[in-house]
Amino acid sequence: MAKAKKSSLRAALSSQQSRLRKNHQAKAAAQAAEQKQKGKGKAAPSRPRRSTIPFAPTDSILLVGEGNFSFARALVEYPPSALEHLPSVNVTATAYDTEEECYAKYPDAQECVRVLRQKGAQVYFGVDATKLEKAVPLKNRKYDKILWNFPHAGKGITDQDRNILSNQVLILGFLRSASRFLVAGPVPQVMQARKRKRSDDDEDDDERQSEEERVPADAGSRGTILITLRNVPPYTAWDVPKLAKNPPAPKSSSEATNPRYTLLRSFVFRREDWKGYEHRMTKGERAHGQGKTGEGGEDRTWEFCLRDA
Repeated sequence: MAKAKKSSLRAALSSQQSRLRKNHQAKAAAQAAEQKQKGKGKAAPSRPRRSTIPFAPTDSILLVGEGNFSFARALVEYPPSALEHLPSVNVTATAYDTEEECYAKYPDAQECVRVLRQKGAQVYFGVDATKLEKAVPLKNRKYDKILWNFPHAGKGITDQDRNILSNQVLILGFLRSASRFLVAGPVPQVMQARKRKRSDDDEDDDERQSEEERVPADAGSRGTILITLRNVPPYTAWDVPKLAKNPPAPKSSSEATNPRYTLLRSFVFRREDWKGYEHRMTKGERAHGQGKTGEGGEDRTWEFCLRDA
């Protein structure tokens, strides 16, 4: 039965990958043709983007998949000015690794954890982001914001399609588990400040708006989930917005059903907004380098809330 479940999910996600790949190829061809037609003319100067801080000082925040805990430390010790009154006790930071494994993989993590605990933040190890319900310290807890920065299955799969699939399964598991820990309330209301010109085939950007185009709702709304990824291949092939909005349907009554989410907004994640934050890869420090993400593109955060049934 377990093998049948896995097979059905693979089939659904493989179909989704094929659709997305064709979409990307069509867009790339269109962009190449447009660039060729324009020649070597100077590109118009890009408008500077403003920073988006997705938290409020009253939020209860759960961070999952922390590597060296440098983001959690930045949030607690060096918060942006908008969060200077955020109580440290409102922050819960978790890692998949045990405490011993964490410190072995990330030598700077121990100091980050020391600061977090000194400030009053809650730190827990051995927490699987796809099975949050099994983490005893989180039992009966609810959060306004649940954030996972740069999730990755970390399986080292060289085959691209299998690698994409493993990470899609990871994301689906997180979205399913985290849904139980979100604060209930009205759907966050957003207002569209200005319309954005969008082509008819702009499928990947469906419902997506930049930080200049959408304004988050006031406090008191239902909790939201935030996922940050590099907005370049192969991460774009994970198709996170589509996984959240339209997860593959279960093939049998015994297969868990994923909740559906509404995409509220997406915005550029600016690492410089978080003093001392340094992203680390799932496997930790490497012998020849710091194990940071590749260059190029941008970091982008997608924010979702549960859709009404």
